[in-house]
Amino acid sequence: MTESSALLTDRYELTMLDAALLKGTHDRECVFEAFTRHLPAGRRYGILAGTGRLLELIERFRFGDAELEFLRDNQVVRQETLDWLADYRFSGTIRGYREGEVFFPGSPFLIVDAPFAEGVILETLILSVFNYDSAVASAAARMVTAAAGRPLAEMGSRRANERSAVAAARAAYLAGFSATSNLEAGRTWGVPTMGTAAHAFTLLHDDEEDAFRAQVAAMGPGTTLLVDTFDVERAIETAVRVAGPELGAIRLDSGDLPKLVRRVREQLDRLGATNTRITVTNDLDEFTIAALSSSPVDSYGVGTSVVTGSGSPASGMVYKLVAHRDDAGDWVAVAKKSDGKPSIGGRKHPVRRLDPSGRAVAEVVHIVEAGDAPDDTGRDLLVPLITDGEVHREHLGPEGTKRAREHRESAMRELPDQAFRLGRGDPVLPTIFA
Repeated sequence: MTESSALLTDRYELTMLDAALLKGTHDRECVFEAFTRHLPAGRRYGILAGTGRLLELIERFRFGDAELEFLRDNQVVRQETLDWLADYRFSGTIRGYREGEVFFPGSPFLIVDAPFAEGVILETLILSVFNYDSAVASAAARMVTAAAGRPLAEMGSRRANERSAVAAARAAYLAGFSATSNLEAGRTWGVPTMGTAAHAFTLLHDDEEDAFRAQVAAMGPGTTLLVDTFDVERAIETAVRVAGPELGAIRLDSGDLPKLVRRVREQLDRLGATNTRITVTNDLDEFTIAALSSSPVDSYGVGTSVVTGSGSPASGMVYKLVAHRDDAGDWVAVAKKSDGKPSIGGRKHPVRRLDPSGRAVAEVVHIVEAGDAPDDTGRDLLVPLITDGEVHREHLGPEGTKRAREHRESAMRELPDQAFRLGRGDPVLPTIFA
């Protein structure tokens, strides 16, 4: 049986449902929106990630015997609510940005049309997926820009919990990383995997040469040898002697990288290993990658900074009720007025306006009536994700991840050049409510 995702939620989702069922307001037609209030300080854009994962989790959002027993034993909700949950299947409609889309504050990247009871209990799941995955993808995209075409590998599994590690590998890949060290991300999402050896393998053997010979015997001379366990210069001499000039790559995981990389390149060239690549993996982020732009680095491996969103592990995303039908069947716009956390009521439809050259100039959010489309020549940002409870399958699995990666590349080409500066700045596009 597929593992249920129904308890990956907060208790108050179910207690709200319980009270609404008792009141009889649970089946009011509603519109919920997910959006970010702000980008991380100084960031100029965000990259939406997590859609494919979320849709699979919604399909598994089922209350089986084990889930119902837990809720009953802990007296979370009334028996009548347990009976309702036993038959729960999301039957509503969800539209949203394509995964991999660029996003900006205030614009709804996900719109849920459903009865209150069906939509409200998805809040925690929606936000936990998008807040984390988008944080990783947004940071990863900045690193891809800083790398200027040199490949990056995600290798942060040991800096995240086991589920987040897989999500992070997927998010980094759709943001432009070329591979991951995480095998489950490879199996589940089709992300290319990479990896050779750590310092422990060198320390296992009697000496460094013995370790290098063992690795080359197993993986061939095109492998990547880790050369900073002891003395880098001596290790490179040994590596080239063992693997020959066809040595694939060497990896540096410590040291003053700009100076060290230049010395290593010169040494490799003197030894005839002119095609041997240099990869670096020492606590990198977008800023250190940019600082290495003039160094002869061939590729990067990034761990902690990418799986933690480079200092911003969440994306400031919220999920709000913005409209519902009243007892007379009329639509009523609703909005939160809290100090510092207001929302804007009414159903919305976002578009991205482009100039004649195809560059984005504004995010325009139209407040519309049910079923209306805005009269706007901008690029429509919404696509169907779930229609009447049925998931659109093109967003799922490895193929969905590949499509998200391709769309991210296309969406970023629309951005003005100032979007890619690493220095602090405001969102590169204004969000306009029309």
